[in-house]
Amino acid sequence: MSGRTVLLVDDSRVARMMTRSVVESACPDWVIWEASSGEEALDLALTTPPDFVLLDVNMPGMGGLEAARQFRARFPAVAVSLLTANIQDSIRDEASQLQIGYISKPLRDDLLIRFLTGGTPAP
Repeated sequence: MSGRTVLLVDDSRVARMMTRSVVESACPDWVIWEASSGEEALDLALTTPPDFVLLDVNMPGMGGLEAARQFRARFPAVAVSLLTANIQDSIRDEASQLQIGYISKPLRDDLLIRFLTGGTPAP
């Protein structure tokens, strides 16, 4: 699985650093991009779509759900997962409709690694 690209999208620099650390440990030869908003993430993906996108749900401007909708519409082959501390039924329902994963915060390394190595939504 060398040469894969993952895009980390979170308005919290600390959260991005923690997620980056997990990805770097599990997939050391992967390219990791970072964005602090949904808008920035979509702009980055226009040039070369990533293989995986990890989106925080609550961000200023375009939140993770709207960014996920747009990634699904523009880049249907990209594996997308939401990262959130607040998994409400409505978020789960939306994730299911969009056919994307969701991973609860605080981040569990095993769920993140399973998503990245299998491309399957985390439970």
